[in-house]
Amino acid sequence: MLGAIEAGGTKFVCAVGDEKGNIVERIQIPTTVPEDTIPKVIDFFKRYPLKAIGIGSFGPIDVNSESPTYGSITSTPKTGWRGFPFVQTLKAAFPVPIGFNTDVNAAALGEATFGAAKGLDSCLYITVGTGIGAGAIIQGKLLQGLSHPEMGHILVKRHEKDAYHGKCPYHNDCLEGLAAGPAIEERWGDKGVNLIDREEIWDLEGYYLAQALMQYILILSPKKIILGGGVMNQKQVFTSIYKYLPKFISDYVVLPELVDYIVSPGLEDRAGIIGSLLLAHRALEDTI
Repeated sequence: MLGAIEAGGTKFVCAVGDEKGNIVERIQIPTTVPEDTIPKVIDFFKRYPLKAIGIGSFGPIDVNSESPTYGSITSTPKTGWRGFPFVQTLKAAFPVPIGFNTDVNAAALGEATFGAAKGLDSCLYITVGTGIGAGAIIQGKLLQGLSHPEMGHILVKRHEKDAYHGKCPYHNDCLEGLAAGPAIEERWGDKGVNLIDREEIWDLEGYYLAQALMQYILILSPKKIILGGGVMNQKQVFTSIYKYLPKFISDYVVLPELVDYIVSPGLEDRAGIIGSLLLAHRALEDTI
């Protein structure tokens, strides 16, 4: 039995299952502060004989196994979690192998194994919700260098009619600061789910996301791009992206048919938790 944690900014999804993506039980726990959330996570897993645990966490996180702070959440805006020793805390409760990566890298792994990018050796998974983050599979491996990718914080050109100052506490008007859910709510005065009929909102959203996709395509050349997260439930954003991306690319590279290339998650809302099961399986295999 494998344990999986998809640690998000608003909720933790915990599940037990196997490396084939089969889930025996799954629960949600609100993300409040570690001393409240983590004991509930531990109580859930104590009911099962776990062989390994996979964690896909909101970040930034320390994924360098040689670092003294490996397994910790680092400079997150969620101040109660800053510096939290995630892996060490779970290891103290469960002396089993633990796989640790970002929530979006876990989702990319899930989609590449069982979802929209199945059979491909590269893909990009982007979540657009409370924040914006991306995970990448390149030549069959999760992309990692000095740290994990932080693609939500790239700079984009501001739309000439957009005077909004930006929501990111670190960069103000980076991609996340202009296009994540909280930016939509602050700019337009209501949550996106209540603004479905406002065409100009979703056109602007696609304008910024298409700029970002242009940069990711030119740098990483992924074979499939998967867009998830709450904001992307507004399917009109895809239409806007399909409109703007060719204009930004300007025939510099040949793109596949966009409706087949830039898609919703094949695993729907299970990509992250299934990917976390796969992280657990990988951690277990590394000990054999």
